[in-house]
Amino acid sequence: MAVQTGLGEPRGPWFISPELDPDGRGWWEPPEREPGGRQPGRLLAVLAVVAVSAVSGALAGGVVASRDGAGGPAAASAAPVPAELVTAAERTVPGVVSVLAGGGATGGSTTSGSATGSGFAVDDQQHLITNDHILAKGGGGPVTVELPDGRRFAAEVVGREPRSDLAVLKVPASAGLTPLPLAKPGATRVGEPVLAVGSPLGLAGTVTAGIVSALDREVRLGNNRHTAVQTDASINPGNSGGPLVNARGEVVGVNTAIATIDGNGSIGIGFAIPIDQVQQTADTIIGKGG
Repeated sequence: MAVQTGLGEPRGPWFISPELDPDGRGWWEPPEREPGGRQPGRLLAVLAVVAVSAVSGALAGGVVASRDGAGGPAAASAAPVPAELVTAAERTVPGVVSVLAGGGATGGSTTSGSATGSGFAVDDQQHLITNDHILAKGGGGPVTVELPDGRRFAAEVVGREPRSDLAVLKVPASAGLTPLPLAKPGATRVGEPVLAVGSPLGLAGTVTAGIVSALDREVRLGNNRHTAVQTDASINPGNSGGPLVNARGEVVGVNTAIATIDGNGSIGIGFAIPIDQVQQTADTIIGKGG
């Protein structure tokens, strides 16, 4: 079954629902094509779910900034944001970076054969967590991180764990990143508010809000099955490797994949690697790599 991503080149391993048969067919499989290859005229119910690191910097150029006065009454009637989420965002953003891997990582732009995503600091030794598929898409090339203040540092790859889709980077002490606190394993609850922080489409320091939609959601990313935290916080290409945090600013997961209908961007179904898996993998990598 050919699946379109709708946002340029594939950004990482496919998510495939465990409900699908081994050959990839399931209850949401689209009907057979009509003669001539044309699909019947109804909404395709195919979930093409892709990991969310941006492969091309050109994606960011497609984002149109809102103009002065845009939104009008609709903007004025927006629901108030809980104060605790504002505080959580203020605490989180300084510890989140953009990750650039591959051919364009050391230059001024992202090029073919390179990838961008997000990451965050986890200790005062300047170790950073990100997704392994970002480095994989970068073809094993150099890795650079860009801080919230615009400074860039060459990053050392301390270690990678493809099965967990996690990697640990390290930047010089002069980066001075603020480490993010990690939530206690098992403390995350369905319905609690969360923020996704990262660099979707190259827009660094972007914060989106939602709730925890489900826990222990079994998904398949590439050839590996995982249990994930499901969220409706808006996650898009470039969010990969960034933190999903609760209202206390504690990391509850690492944003990794999104679901799309016919490849048309975020539809409010995103997946994050649970913090207990993240901490276990990160501790192992750091312990081996220093």
